[in-house]
Amino acid sequence: MSTPRPEDLEPETTEGFKLGEKKTIEEYNKLDANDESLKKWKESLGLGSGDDLSDPKDPRKVIIFSLGLEVEGRSDIIIDLTKPGALEDLNKQPFTIKEGATFRMKARFKVQHQILSGLKYVQVVSRMGVKNKMQEMIGSYSPNTSDKREYEKKFESETAPSGMIGRGHYEAVSKFIDDDNQTHLQFKWSFDIKKDWQ
Repeated sequence: MSTPRPEDLEPETTEGFKLGEKKTIEEYNKLDANDESLKKWKESLGLGSGDDLSDPKDPRKVIIFSLGLEVEGRSDIIIDLTKPGALEDLNKQPFTIKEGATFRMKARFKVQHQILSGLKYVQVVSRMGVKNKMQEMIGSYSPNTSDKREYEKKFESETAPSGMIGRGHYEAVSKFIDDDNQTHLQFKWSFDIKKDWQ
């Protein structure tokens, strides 16, 4: 496998984009209550409803519960990341995708302690020395509350390679990273493109 370099997994940036000033949840909640557009924006982030579910003993800002693969007409493949050793198993046990199949990934996760800005999923897939990078914007989220216990993000659909050249073993490195360049999860995994699902 052609191992990705750290810079291969850096998210793409927009020239001239600057992050706004960081604020606490309390500061966001106190912003001008008479501003209707600001009120709608805060509601879209889920601010001000339900009890905060942040765990004071767990410093993580994002907890990824599971990764899934959705394929129409088949049961979802779900990797439960709350199980001990799940990431190691994911690296050791490749899963199969049928050539030409249309699929999409999804992630279930929790945000805690502060607003998460610009979470992205970056992935580099390697096969026979050739690397292919993709990036998916997941979005910005407020900490989960009793009204919204977790988030689920379904990614854009993809089509698996097909034909003799497309079939084979693929290695991947993926990570979840935010606008502050904080990596919340990085892992290796692999998959096989075959003629059928077996």
